[in-house]
Amino acid sequence: MIEVESYRILAEQTLGRMIESVASPDDWFLKGAASGPLLEGILVGRQFVAARRIGKLLLLDADADADVATGPVIGVRFGMTGTLLVDGDDAIGQLLYAPTRRQQIWERWAVTFADGGRMVIHDPRRLGGVSLDPDVSGMGPDASSVGAAGLAAALAGTSAPLKARLLDQSRLSGVGNLIADEVLWRAGLSPLRPAGSLTSVEVRRLHRTLVRTLVDLTARGGSHMGDLMEERHVGGICPKDGCPLTKSTVGGRTSWWCPAHQESRQER
Repeated sequence: MIEVESYRILAEQTLGRMIESVASPDDWFLKGAASGPLLEGILVGRQFVAARRIGKLLLLDADADADVATGPVIGVRFGMTGTLLVDGDDAIGQLLYAPTRRQQIWERWAVTFADGGRMVIHDPRRLGGVSLDPDVSGMGPDASSVGAAGLAAALAGTSAPLKARLLDQSRLSGVGNLIADEVLWRAGLSPLRPAGSLTSVEVRRLHRTLVRTLVDLTARGGSHMGDLMEERHVGGICPKDGCPLTKSTVGGRTSWWCPAHQESRQER
């Protein structure tokens, strides 16, 4: 989410520039009904007029024809190794799980503008994808703007583990594995705790921590810049109280947490 927000800001540099050609060298990277010829036919001669983000999804709005209200929308997901480049520049630099080098073969989708510049999606592991007019109706509220009441609604009525609920993009958009571990560690809540068991006080504490953590990690430059990050390994020690960290699998993802200060039961 933090990385995608950086890509959204970078993508604003493409707004108002005429699209001259679209390259889709990897058909597998195109999702849903999107195809190389379809995207080229739709986009050439248009301009992107807005760059938006919902959770981990970047949305690029193209201008509309005179007889319709809205134009086509390109949705981009980056996965763990995808990068956006505009005119050769990126917004992040080295990603945690990506190779340190770039190769042309890893360019999955590209737009060339009439002024000679390019926007490129570079993804070594092909974990992302490009779609046309993506359906966002099933996505939860964005984690960067959700209120305490919205967070409470996302967590309510389930015995699913707290971390699994935070990672459920249909409930809350944008929280990834590293952010979830960092937020729960800072909030003092176990990732295994049933999400529906949180008290109103705990939900408010979790919400405050979520907001502060997103601001903090955005300023630092990425989801991988948390205080817990360097200790997420076998033998890792909690930076807060010096206790050995526990490794668990929650929601199908590897989780690191401190059993000493992260409450696993409802506070009384």
